[in-house]
Amino acid sequence: MTWTPPCVLTRAGLWRRRHSPLKRHSDVVEAWIVLVTWALALLAGVVAGVVTAQATDAAFAVRRVQVHAVTAVLTDAVAKPAPGDSGYEDGRVRATVRWTDTDGRAHTGRAKAFPGSRAGSGLTVWTDRTGRIVSPPPGAMGATLQVVLTGALVAPTAGATVWAGGRLLRARLLRRRLAEWAAEWEHVGPEWRESSGGRD
Repeated sequence: MTWTPPCVLTRAGLWRRRHSPLKRHSDVVEAWIVLVTWALALLAGVVAGVVTAQATDAAFAVRRVQVHAVTAVLTDAVAKPAPGDSGYEDGRVRATVRWTDTDGRAHTGRAKAFPGSRAGSGLTVWTDRTGRIVSPPPGAMGATLQVVLTGALVAPTAGATVWAGGRLLRARLLRRRLAEWAAEWEHVGPEWRESSGGRD
């Protein structure tokens, strides 16, 4: 008995399966659907992730243009928060501040300051074009992290959506194949029973 390498057996098996008389056209179609679905899912995930990351980065760039930092002063001393009042996670609480814009107009607003700060102490606040105090834009490192995380979250969702569409298409193909088998069995079944002597 001669020894046959496994690779030859594998290729022979694939070759026989490729030319199997039981293989239908729908089998070939399904194989292509699987291949195309996975390719499109991967492509859609990459494209969606990159586009979303670029859109997020552009939004951060616009926000950095629309807000600017100004130096404000506390109008009153900042008291410590009352017992049971957690304030903010970084330990700061709301306090009234005053600042002057580039046109010389005075503004007042509420900003976060550390408890115990004295009246007249300076602090940096961020304002929009209307002079309203807003949250500061993310720094370079924080913006990069948010851009990457946003793209990484969107990419799998887009890929999964395409993959689900492929699954639905394969399910419809399977139902059609079963219907074809049933119709063919109705035609072949009686002949097979007769040739087998009536045994099921």
